[in-house]
Amino acid sequence: MATAVFHQSIGTHQSHGHLYNSGTHQELGKSSVRLISKAFEVDVGPSRRVCYNSGQRNLGVIRASTSQTSVIDHVSSPSKNKESDSRKKSNEAALILIRHGESLWNEKNLFTGCVDVPLSKKGVEEAIEAGKRISNIPVDMIYTSALIRAQMTAMLAMTQHRRKKVPVMLHNESEQARAWSQIFSEDTKLQSIPVVADWRLNERMYGELQGLNKQETADRYGKEQVHEWRRSYDVPPPNGESLEMCAERAVAYFKDQIEPQLLSGKNIMIAAHGNSLRSIIMYLDKLTSQEVISLELSTGIPMLYIFKEGKFTRRGSPAAPTEAGVYAYTKKLALYRQKLDEMVH
Repeated sequence: MATAVFHQSIGTHQSHGHLYNSGTHQELGKSSVRLISKAFEVDVGPSRRVCYNSGQRNLGVIRASTSQTSVIDHVSSPSKNKESDSRKKSNEAALILIRHGESLWNEKNLFTGCVDVPLSKKGVEEAIEAGKRISNIPVDMIYTSALIRAQMTAMLAMTQHRRKKVPVMLHNESEQARAWSQIFSEDTKLQSIPVVADWRLNERMYGELQGLNKQETADRYGKEQVHEWRRSYDVPPPNGESLEMCAERAVAYFKDQIEPQLLSGKNIMIAAHGNSLRSIIMYLDKLTSQEVISLELSTGIPMLYIFKEGKFTRRGSPAAPTEAGVYAYTKKLALYRQKLDEMVH
């Protein structure tokens, strides 16, 4: 029950203005839709529902801009337009996953879960180092959780990117927040990267373990019990989430919101948490529930995937930029780095 209440409260608080799928229609919250050329623009206004019939289901690709106006590009289903779908699937896109740097509670060996704790000094350094590792990889859009340690990691990492674009947090929590955070310079918009924060990428909720010392908890409940809570797939801690429950929300969000962006050719970075990222990697690498529980992700170490022709290929962790040729994973990434070099010289 506590988990359900947690999901409902945070989900309601942070999801105004986002796009939701429900059956064969899509809700646009407190937004209205109007057609602009070949796209739909989402504006603040009365609630509106856009319906699709089951035989002509369409996908919406949110192209978030820093003016806080979301644009939905029309992507036809294979049955509707096979040629267009084939063209979009041929687009190559980079997907970067980064687990946040060490937090102040990681440092103190406390269960953190969904408590909103900032990075430690070491965590800040890890985020900056992660940024150096991805400084030659294109980033068009950033997704992060609603928790400050993941957001700090994303922002600090981008300070090291050679393209020097500025990450700008999108605020869709209210009409006033959208209006007050608009950018009125087109040049500035072009030099910005939209950042979307969503609670569904949060760390799994550790329930009654949050704030407890891990060693003291093991002494109290027994090492085997604590290990089962932490490393099993479907056993949650008291009034908390299991990895399976975390995966349900994180993977659903990835499929609904992030994968369509990759399909359109956008390069995406996700800065999130150990369990929400393990869940996404389970989906990307087609891991079993037994395989994912043994997967460990280090703090502040980016992982690179290439999305092409509808498939994800893991490229491991990018090495530091001082190592020659490490970004020539694909022809497209090699050309991107060449252009960055030309900009410098």
